[in-house]
Amino acid sequence: MGFSIIIPLYNEEHNISELINEILASLNNLYKEFEVLLVNDCSKDNTLKVINQISSSNKLIKIIDNNTNLGQSFSIIKGVKKAKYDIICTLDGDGQNNPIDIPRLMDKYLSSEKIYLVGGIRKNRKDNFIKKITSKFANKIRARILKDNCIDTGCSLKVFDKNTFLKFPEFKGLHRFLPAFFMHYKKQSVYIDVDHRPRLKGKSNYGTLDRLIYGIIDLLRVLLILKNIKND
Repeated sequence: MGFSIIIPLYNEEHNISELINEILASLNNLYKEFEVLLVNDCSKDNTLKVINQISSSNKLIKIIDNNTNLGQSFSIIKGVKKAKYDIICTLDGDGQNNPIDIPRLMDKYLSSEKIYLVGGIRKNRKDNFIKKITSKFANKIRARILKDNCIDTGCSLKVFDKNTFLKFPEFKGLHRFLPAFFMHYKKQSVYIDVDHRPRLKGKSNYGTLDRLIYGIIDLLRVLLILKNIKND
């Protein structure tokens, strides 16, 4: 059974080549059918040039180039819509998610037809102290309000069902609330511990305070969306 890996990219020219090499090394001997969709979100560096060079020598690598900066959620949505397979895997392009965990998530996903989402949980995060504290606070608030049974929705390493995902409303920040939407649509989700690595090159594209503020705004938006879906 094939699957599509979707990686949104913004200014990751120094990380993406190594990440692709790791993905291929982790998967080539295990799976015959998969593709990697690299979504360049209007990067200002040489990300597009680098990934074009990669894709030119490997037919498994496909490029989606956004004309404007859409953000992570809409880049993922765009990738899912263009994906060849019905099983989707997402991860960040900065190398902090370890591709060696992808087979573990896939095995869990395929272990039962009742499972529609497998999410990674970063047990030993390699982020700075402030980011870890604010993330932990935001996760607790979100979990208490949405009751989505997930302690780390911010981990981008996930495997999920394409067709269910495409039923969800499209909005900025959707990627951080997948557990709540899968639960709302009565689709089972499970979570497993995954590796987390420090960013070796470049800098984070998200500010800690900005992430917290937008997270609160997104939470209120999700509450309204879920209420409207229920009322419908």
